[in-house]
Amino acid sequence: MADFGDPNPFGDNENEQHAIIDAPPVDEASEAPATPAKPASPPTQQRQPFRGYPGLSPKTGFCCARDEYLHSDGAEILIADALKMTDHTGKIYIAYVIRTGNSDARRRYSEFESLRSGLVKLYPTLIIPPIPSKQSLGDYAIKQSRAKEDATMISRRKRMLQAFLNRIARHPILSNEHTFHRFLDGEVSWSEVLHSPPMSLAPKNVLRAPPHNPTDANPHPGYAALPSPSTSVSLRHPDQRFMDSEAFTDKFASHLSGTMEKVTRRTMKRWSDYSQDNAELGAILNGFSLSETGQLAVAVERTGQAVDTTYVSTTQLLQDLEQSWAEPLHEYSQFAEIIKKLLVFRHQKHAQYEMTKNALENKREVMDEFERSEAEAQRLQNALSG
Repeated sequence: MADFGDPNPFGDNENEQHAIIDAPPVDEASEAPATPAKPASPPTQQRQPFRGYPGLSPKTGFCCARDEYLHSDGAEILIADALKMTDHTGKIYIAYVIRTGNSDARRRYSEFESLRSGLVKLYPTLIIPPIPSKQSLGDYAIKQSRAKEDATMISRRKRMLQAFLNRIARHPILSNEHTFHRFLDGEVSWSEVLHSPPMSLAPKNVLRAPPHNPTDANPHPGYAALPSPSTSVSLRHPDQRFMDSEAFTDKFASHLSGTMEKVTRRTMKRWSDYSQDNAELGAILNGFSLSETGQLAVAVERTGQAVDTTYVSTTQLLQDLEQSWAEPLHEYSQFAEIIKKLLVFRHQKHAQYEMTKNALENKREVMDEFERSEAEAQRLQNALSG
């Protein structure tokens, strides 16, 4: 197993860690509670005002009703249902019902994709939570037209899309984005949102836009003149902290997506085959018991019942492994890839800084040479005229 002896490659100083990257708050639902969960508040109880995040002042001004709801204590977004629907071309798709307080919105998977890609463009320096991966080509080849209607896949997406929305809702910056609030509004056309500000103002090349405000209507003219370095360009003066971070993240990502996910898939496959074998064996034994009489029939029937019980227990085990192990592991792998992309972006910005600095130094040397030539010409002119 790979050695991950250094649990914190991003630095020792707590303030430096926060300065390196803005990470979303930990999803409380993914942690084991230290005390038993409290019962839900009665419907008549008024919602308490949001007390704010540690280190940040509580928010008082809200842009809409959903913004106010998301910044209240106990706010929770639910994927209440998944409905089979048909678009204007007759193509079937699955719409996920998003419940925010007392309001519902229906969004398809592709709209979740566009929301996340839009947030990545609007906030290129933040960790944007992942969404469940697309169906693989193998899934489409095996299930063909029914791949999108697979109940297991839909249940997995419901859980992971709900986690995605709640991570954004709990983020101290992303939760304030009005585009996200409009995504939760069932009366808003998502197509119109994508073609209106700020989504329509997202730059094509984020390297030539202000990183903390890419949609700035009046950016400094210098941004348009910045170079666009490749991801493989070498740095003259690399920062050792980020070099350590990149090495650790690459190692962590390859370990998750390589060894651990492969072993998990293989284990799930074997338990699934074992469950299917028990289902078939139980059906055969139960049918065989009907053709026998006396004690043999009773013994065969009880054996079939025991095999059926094993099948049910194995199926439950598979569900628990999927929800408690395979899905979180896959999310860790996705987060690792997201952090790798952010580190690549930081690498490019560092290279951009060095290239710009080098270009300015070259221009300054040329200007100094012109000034010396001009001074020499002036001296000769004064000598000739004198």
